Amino acid sequence: MDIILLCKALILGVVEGLTEFLPISSTGHLILVGDLLDFNDDKGKLFEIVIQSGAILAVCWEYRTRLWTVASNLGHDAGARRFVINLLVAFMPAAVLGLLFAKAIKAHLFHPVPVALAFIVGGVLILWAERRQHVIRIHEVEEMDWRDALKVGLAQSLALIPGTSRSGATIIGGLFFGLSRRAATEFSFFLAIPTLIAATLYDLYKHRDLLQSGDLGLFAVGFVASFISAFLAVKGLLRFISRHDFSAFAWYRIVFGVVVLITAYTGMVSWSAA
Repeated sequence: MDIILLCKALILGVVEGLTEFLPISSTGHLILVGDLLDFNDDKGKLFEIVIQSGAILAVCWEYRTRLWTVASNLGHDAGARRFVINLLVAFMPAAVLGLLFAKAIKAHLFHPVPVALAFIVGGVLILWAERRQHVIRIHEVEEMDWRDALKVGLAQSLALIPGTSRSGATIIGGLFFGLSRRAATEFSFFLAIPTLIAATLYDLYKHRDLLQSGDLGLFAVGFVASFISAFLAVKGLLRFISRHDFSAFAWYRIVFGVVVLITAYTGMVSWSAA
């Protein structure tokens, strides 16, 4: 196995894991870093799909007790059934819109400059959300009903635009709709499970002809790196929001987006299809 390729796999795995659950867009970072590493061909796109599963597993592991409790109580506990129904309701808007528009979005927006613009716009929206007065109606995920879940699901559908951030859209949408920071963040984690699993399986099926046994080592490195970094990111984010708001992520998005635009405009970095 090419050591350079393995290093690229390690870097992208870490990037995926660190950014998947933070409000800074994992897809946007993977597009930009993949472009810099020249690992954005068909194999690179397939690799990005595979390493998402490492991030999903990290959330499942972090919340394994809670998820097991829900699964084992589905038959006789109304709260467990409401939790699952809420996830399904929140999942549907992005699933439907993704099936309808994913091809067009990937053709026109999966490029560095549109991603950079989405970074900046998303950062401004986070700052706006944090500066408005919060009226908290829901302190815990268990207090949500299907209407709350649908609103957050509609917010998540905005993340079909690369650079927007799935977690950012759901968390900030949750804040707008009256969820506490912890409730919005945890529901974003839980919603990631069906959303990312469905997206991963769908994309793997579409690109099944690209799967080769010789790439197993490459995928394994990325998967493990994604799992470890995502696990650390999830725990770190929960600690962070107990003491801070999301403004730091907003400024990171804005600065990062501006840097990409400047380097594209000046030619300092030869971004593909910029």
